[in-house]
Amino acid sequence: MNIGILREVKPQEHRVGMIPASAGELVKQGHRVVIEKGAGANSSYLDKEYQLAGVEVLPTAEAVFEEAQLIVKVKEPQPSEVQMLGPEHTLFTYLHLAADKSLTETLTATGCTAIAYETLEVGGRLPLLEPMSELAGRMAAIFGSYHLANHRGGRGILLGGVPGVAPGRVMVIGGGTAGVNAARVATGIGADVTIVEVDVERMRFLDITLQEAHTLYSTEANIASLLPRIDLIIGAVLIPGAAAPKLMTREMLRQMAPGSVFVDIAIDQGGCSETSRPTSHDNPTYFEEEVLHYCVTNMPGAYSRTATQALNNVTTRWISLLADNDLQNACRKRPELLSGINCTKGKLTCAPVGEAHSLSTVSPAEVLELH
Repeated sequence: MNIGILREVKPQEHRVGMIPASAGELVKQGHRVVIEKGAGANSSYLDKEYQLAGVEVLPTAEAVFEEAQLIVKVKEPQPSEVQMLGPEHTLFTYLHLAADKSLTETLTATGCTAIAYETLEVGGRLPLLEPMSELAGRMAAIFGSYHLANHRGGRGILLGGVPGVAPGRVMVIGGGTAGVNAARVATGIGADVTIVEVDVERMRFLDITLQEAHTLYSTEANIASLLPRIDLIIGAVLIPGAAAPKLMTREMLRQMAPGSVFVDIAIDQGGCSETSRPTSHDNPTYFEEEVLHYCVTNMPGAYSRTATQALNNVTTRWISLLADNDLQNACRKRPELLSGINCTKGKLTCAPVGEAHSLSTVSPAEVLELH
């Protein structure tokens, strides 16, 4: 199969879909791999490294789309890329369609098969999302702490405090992969951390593994009771493939002290606050209700080499599966792949995305005639 790697064109997105070593393994397996010129440069992977691995470097994205059947990316396709997709293409990337109805409709209309890293579920886990959730969670605590500084617009709180001065208080909403990693870093800094969660068994796990943090059952009343004393909120809620629930209202944020910080990791899925809107690394923050919001949609892109390596660790075996088989056979060998298919043959096939946009969906097994 011909496999294509694109240079990411989303603003401030520096990751690349495959590292030279992963691409080289596919070449050894007999596949042809092509990459757009300069695609890996921002992750410190040079074209010559790909060439040494047997990968062909092509001058433009158009050339990659013309040559490749399987397109490997990191972020959702931008409008210029959607125009080049067709029924002959399988796109493998993060999609986050529940946050963008226009992209959902235009991508489906191309007739391509689009497989989303973030909805591919194996044994109740999201293995292709977890590494980026780990990164985003750790970054959220670091960036949130940084933006609490006066010169960044914050209220001048050092999360770890100093002898004789109480530490800052952090609320992490959601105790999944991102939330756990956010809490780990925040407690490591020395902050007073509370994780808000609805799963009682998960809270028991968190209580045992993160003994420095507190847990609190997630209700609006419980959250509201803490807000006047919270310096940093980290929104880390996730419903696979679906729009994030709006757990924070504008009225709730008004209870926080001016200059407090809210980092919304869930912004890829629309955000978990009424006041959240997407930002970029170029202009990452804004104020709503006197609370500084950090809502960058591709947080791990800031640490592109680490993020690219972590992503490749979990995607390479699935890329190999798609390269070695047609889509039907790939799904027969690994039925979990069906959960990643968001659209194929002009049909929307991800139920949570359809619910988010009030669009009809068909099961991917039905479209692919897997009986």
